[in-house]
Amino acid sequence: MDTQVRTVSPNKAKKSIRRAFGKKRPIFIWGPPGIGKSDIVRQVTDEMPNSHLIDIRLSLWEPTDIKGIPYFDANQGKMVWGAPSELPDEEMASKYDNIVVFFDEMNSAAPAVQAAAYQLILNRRVGQYVLPDNVIIVAAGNREADKGVTYRMPSPLANRFVHLELEVNFDDWFAWAVINTIHQDVVGYLQFAKQDLYDFDPKSPSRSFATPRSWSFVSELIEEDDPDEATTTDLVAGSVGEGLAVKFMAHRKVAANMPNPSDVLAGKVKELNTEEISAKYSLTVSLCYELKEASDKNDKKFDDKVNNFLRFAMDNFETELVVMGIKLALTQYNLPIDPDAVACFDEFHDRYGKYIKAAQNV
Repeated sequence: MDTQVRTVSPNKAKKSIRRAFGKKRPIFIWGPPGIGKSDIVRQVTDEMPNSHLIDIRLSLWEPTDIKGIPYFDANQGKMVWGAPSELPDEEMASKYDNIVVFFDEMNSAAPAVQAAAYQLILNRRVGQYVLPDNVIIVAAGNREADKGVTYRMPSPLANRFVHLELEVNFDDWFAWAVINTIHQDVVGYLQFAKQDLYDFDPKSPSRSFATPRSWSFVSELIEEDDPDEATTTDLVAGSVGEGLAVKFMAHRKVAANMPNPSDVLAGKVKELNTEEISAKYSLTVSLCYELKEASDKNDKKFDDKVNNFLRFAMDNFETELVVMGIKLALTQYNLPIDPDAVACFDEFHDRYGKYIKAAQNV
């Protein structure tokens, strides 16, 4: 018996899910808490034209929520089953090319609920309810080793799914974080301390631990020019744990002394008076965020800002930071950098071109 478990990164998982969706093949996504299983399903659904997602937390359902409830139909003179309103009917199905029914936390559902779901997944019907042809089924759940509330999935039900086990991948998270404008201090700190992105130990008694999801909480909770550092520290510790909260808040203190990104891009600040590498990561991300905003607004001074960014990077940043910044600008944001309009571009390319090309090919 093969006991090895093959894991996949979020980006690879999305490719597999797209293919499985195309074949209407049910798929089950496994993984520890907080690593983005639900987000991946939403992202893939959003990428499909004219598609709709129905998110069902199966752990909160009763068997009758799937089977429906019998009632007497006077017109037919017999008992019939009333289909659950959450599941798509033919009228809803006619409005979309695809409907994704997502059974989240499926293996946390009681065995009786899983049994009802089994009928729906196996036969695409339960009672008198029939799934429309354009409905795709996908499910997700935590592993038994994660010490969550789970029930072992019956083998016949498990055999109806294609199974993917998700792993944490920093590069995939970084790409997602900068597109979704996760706070620059969070991105900068984790770029420096990648191992802190995920710190879940199922044997630990701690209720707070670091996951991609809990770092997004931190991004939402921290404030610029924070007047109440103690409260922020409490919230960060409650999100990712005490140890990482101390490290992150120390990083924030140093990052707070970085120059204003707007002043750097305006050419008002040309020198950096710190060698703290994690703070430089935060500043690099901030500068790229500002450049993207300038591009989105069709700022007439965009080319000048790019020039000031490249000049500042060449004069103050280590090679890995320069490469990270320009890769973010070109690959993630696809900024319209015009070499002919940027005064220092040729010098920049001569110094860093080979490193950037190598990084883009990774």
